[in-house]
Amino acid sequence: MWNKVISRGRFLAGAAAAAGTLLAAAPAAGAPATARRGPASPRRGLTYRGVMYECADGETPHTGWDRARMRADMRAIRRRLHANSVVVFGTGVDRMTATATEAAGQGMHVWLQPRLGDRPEREILDHLAETGRRAERLRRQGARVHLSVGCEFVLFVPGIVPGDTAVERIQNMIKGNWDPEKAQRLLDRFIAEAARTGRRVFTGPLTYGAGHGDTVDWRLFDIVGVNYYSYFADPAGYVKELAPYRKWGKPVAVTECGTCTFEGAPEAGGMGWDVVDYGGPEPEIRGDLRRGEHVQARYLAQVLEVFERMNLHAAMVYQFVTPDAPHRREPRHDLDMAGYSLTKAIWKSRDAPTPSWHWAPKESFHTVARHFARAAGGVHRSEPASSADLSPGGGRTP
Repeated sequence: MWNKVISRGRFLAGAAAAAGTLLAAAPAAGAPATARRGPASPRRGLTYRGVMYECADGETPHTGWDRARMRADMRAIRRRLHANSVVVFGTGVDRMTATATEAAGQGMHVWLQPRLGDRPEREILDHLAETGRRAERLRRQGARVHLSVGCEFVLFVPGIVPGDTAVERIQNMIKGNWDPEKAQRLLDRFIAEAARTGRRVFTGPLTYGAGHGDTVDWRLFDIVGVNYYSYFADPAGYVKELAPYRKWGKPVAVTECGTCTFEGAPEAGGMGWDVVDYGGPEPEIRGDLRRGEHVQARYLAQVLEVFERMNLHAAMVYQFVTPDAPHRREPRHDLDMAGYSLTKAIWKSRDAPTPSWHWAPKESFHTVARHFARAAGGVHRSEPASSADLSPGGGRTP
């Protein structure tokens, strides 16, 4: 049976834009009295170029995290996408650790980011602490690891905004059923506690994935992190909007960026995902949307070039694959149109994936791969045609 409510994984990117916009008007706490700019860096371009990779249970028995698939995906991310960094995020600490270890073994820098949501604060902080201990262990073994203490707590930590789930909280924010000043105070408190928790167990660089427009005291962290889904016809708009993050005198990382795969998606920003009707027997795309892989590719090419020219610290594309949003020929059932991933999930059956489902690269995959390779001084090769060329199609590996 199809889920009647959008899963948290698919909801996440859309929540980013709404949270940042709605919190932007709240009073700042802990902001610097004057703008501080660090010394000009001789470096040119991004230090870290990469993609996000989720470690989570799927909506079907065959679409959750799988060790063999993960290993093949890490090889593709490094060798075919030409990424030098990957954000490993999710809820299973063992899965995240295994994925981070594999990524480091492929020569990539790793950001570990726990995303346990809709749980009591103590559980979320304990989960963060365990993730941080694993990150510190990897760091001491020689891996290049950053720890992100979490993502957009205003949505995923109960009690900051009314609502039992992230979906309910974002709905209350949109409807105005919340107190922005109170929410900002509660958010400040929890971010500070998360930073203290991270510092206690991890001695490497620390950051946080904030929604664009969120007010954060970045003195608590080593890197300013923003989930960024804005759209401007003129690239100068991105520069103007991101420039204020430099006032903290710290490296600025775009911890998420991307757009969906239909014409008009960039203009929808982080709410592009909200085009699926989950109220019927199976999910359907609303309206008469037209698939637009070229639109997604063009948007990513533009923003990545802007980030390079701004000499930002990192840019991480959301995301590599969304197994539970398959691509289908019928536009009404092509759930991949509402997805941000660089690859499209290909199911072997109409209603549910078999163990041999695979992904195939979208136009955006090749566009991003060319950009990453060129920026790193390498050469892009367009193969493979799909993950079926890289990994076994068999069942799950424990």
